[in-house]
Amino acid sequence: MKVIFTEYSVILIFFIISSLLSILLFFLSYLITPQKVDQEKISAYECGFNPFDDARSTFDVRFYLVAILFLIFDLEVSFLFPWSITLNKLPLFGFWSMIIFLIVLTVGFIYEWYKGALEWE
Repeated sequence: MKVIFTEYSVILIFFIISSLLSILLFFLSYLITPQKVDQEKISAYECGFNPFDDARSTFDVRFYLVAILFLIFDLEVSFLFPWSITLNKLPLFGFWSMIIFLIVLTVGFIYEWYKGALEWE
């Protein structure tokens, strides 16, 4: 029983220290920062328009485009991380298939840039 306690005591100490540190930082940030409340800060903000307006108002398609672009490049990173971890164990086919994937995404990114999809007016 003593061996188990000594092995897990480090984890328990780490958990206690991290909990105390996070509570301390939370309260310090609450005390140090100025608490100036105005109507603009407490209002709901969603995609650049008032969320309590008419539901049939026009909605700019650029918000959807930016969200889709974010998802595409976020998924690219989620594929790159495990690939980079196991790169030395992968065969040559695994390396070149990811290179082709990156080339396709880069060509798509350049095409969107060329078409002006990333420009916000």
